[in-house]
Amino acid sequence: MKKIFYYVFPLIAAVIVFAVLVVFINLKTGKGALQVTSKPQSDVYLNGKLIGTTPICKCDPKDMIGIGKYSLRLVSKDISLPPYEEKIDINNSTLTVVDKTFGEESSVSVIALSSIRDKNDAQLMVISSPDKSDISLDENPAGKAPLVLKNLTESDHEIQIKKEGYIDKILRIRATKGFLLKAVVYLSPNSSSSNSALPTFELTPTPIPVPTSSVSKVLILDTPTGFLRVRSSSSAATSEVGRVTPGETYDLLEEEKGWYKIKLDNGIIGWISSQYAQKQ
Repeated sequence: MKKIFYYVFPLIAAVIVFAVLVVFINLKTGKGALQVTSKPQSDVYLNGKLIGTTPICKCDPKDMIGIGKYSLRLVSKDISLPPYEEKIDINNSTLTVVDKTFGEESSVSVIALSSIRDKNDAQLMVISSPDKSDISLDENPAGKAPLVLKNLTESDHEIQIKKEGYIDKILRIRATKGFLLKAVVYLSPNSSSSNSALPTFELTPTPIPVPTSSVSKVLILDTPTGFLRVRSSSSAATSEVGRVTPGETYDLLEEEKGWYKIKLDNGIIGWISSQYAQKQ
């Protein structure tokens, strides 16, 4: 089966399928999954450390990556091709997918999920390079990139990104309530007058089941100032990275004596005083 994959994968040019799903892991560990594919095969470095060779999926609970921002570097096995480097986010309990095609038809897709406040809404953000690409959702025109779509049905969807002079890109994704799916797509210049002859083989990454667990929450209590400062570390002497408001709730990532570690809606992670927060 693995041998068949390596024969089929180099043919993928026009259509890449991403079944991006929420990976339900222990949220207190603060980890997420990363899947990287490329054409041709490449060595994968994360913050300068070699973690494997494409195709790779850090999807096993014991092998997942701590949440945060990382520098991802792909070094092609074809030494004539320059390395590729991209900044990525690893978000809590979700799968981030990166696909890179080197060479004349160079293109990149980075897809990741992040939680949003409205747990009944499923959202999609599409960013393209070049910008102002035409975006279609399920074969219906949706607008031009950069684009944010809200109130998607919680199901599979097809996104098509088109720009004159560039090769079309098609992504298949799954919208999930309570999450924003962000797709950043770098289109490849089209050297021919038509891309109708491009192959349309599909690659579907297989989600790996992981254990579920309950999520602890913290409720922000009333404060003398009407807000509570979020600190970069568990000390009042550290810098302020954000503010939260009484009545709001956030996922509890970690706790120390007198402090709770939380993640804000914009992805920032910081510490709040437990004096003005209640664990639920």
